Amino acid sequence: MSVFSAFDYQMMSKAIALAKRGIYTTTPNPNVGCVLVKAGQIVGEGYHMQAGGPHAEVHALRQAGSQAQGATAYVTLEPCSHYGRTPPCAEGLIQAGVAKVICAMQDPNPQVAGRGIAMLQAAGIEVLTGLLEADAIALNPAFLKRMKTGMPWVQLKMAASLDGQTALANGVSQWITSPEARSDVQKYRARASAILSTSQTVIADDAALTVRRHALPEAVGLAYPLADIRQPVRVILDQHHRLHAGLKLYDTAGTVLTVGQEEADICVPADAMGRLELHTLLRQLAVDHQINHLWVEAGATLSQALLSQQLVDEIILYLAPKLMGSDGRGLFGQFGFESMQDVFQLDISEMVRVGPDIRMTVIPQYHSPN
Repeated sequence: MSVFSAFDYQMMSKAIALAKRGIYTTTPNPNVGCVLVKAGQIVGEGYHMQAGGPHAEVHALRQAGSQAQGATAYVTLEPCSHYGRTPPCAEGLIQAGVAKVICAMQDPNPQVAGRGIAMLQAAGIEVLTGLLEADAIALNPAFLKRMKTGMPWVQLKMAASLDGQTALANGVSQWITSPEARSDVQKYRARASAILSTSQTVIADDAALTVRRHALPEAVGLAYPLADIRQPVRVILDQHHRLHAGLKLYDTAGTVLTVGQEEADICVPADAMGRLELHTLLRQLAVDHQINHLWVEAGATLSQALLSQQLVDEIILYLAPKLMGSDGRGLFGQFGFESMQDVFQLDISEMVRVGPDIRMTVIPQYHSPN
């Protein structure tokens, strides 16, 4: 028999819905929502709006005021127990006199990891965990992966014709997909901590790799202005120093980090084939730059390398209702498989229509854990 009531489920669902409102502004922090309830009535609610700003519990406690005394707090993630840019939320809940805290899940952050719960319990507050845990996990896949593995969560964006071609034989690729699909990409860029590409892709398309904020479908109804939606860090592989100041990349606000073996913002070694070592790069991005969510927009070479090294967590593939023929350029180069046992197995978790195109969310099923 569940220890949680139908009302508990309703309140945690509300907290999760609140947490989603911070999807564009909280990185490198997680999305968190909080609802305070007393005598069956909501007395305070809040969510983490922006990194560096008050956490969800603080907003809810401010709204509740003295009503927080004896209340139950529904929080999507274990309240923090450490001093960072803001004081510990567990301490705030204790000082406010809440009677009970229900957490959807424990925080895997080594700085918290059960300490917030222990702090609350030591103060005599009843704590329950696990309510709508799967939904809470789905809120923050990138944050959770970085906390658990020290690596970012990698989404690889790809676009192709129905027969799997990304460009004509002469290299022309604009535009395979529809304006609706290109607009849809903006929400993924905006949610990401960083965008990874190559100097070859940037130069060929004179790509800015920025977020067109006005194109974000979820922007209506957010509590903060569009101008507060930050631009993700742009990380460009530029081993041969081909980038130059005349590119749109440098014409727009936001951080650009170049990657090379030397004389770059991020220096990584080359592998045996002379290519930049991607595993080392991703770990540096996670550890040194607090990159949770890495969105990749690049050509076949980098895409294939990331997939071959089992560094891709999810593929976002846009398929346009066009046929380009086998003389075009494919999504990937040669993998060299000789057996069907070796090919990549994919789990299609979602397929939706975006304008005339199809967007598929695909999860690689690797032979061994990445």
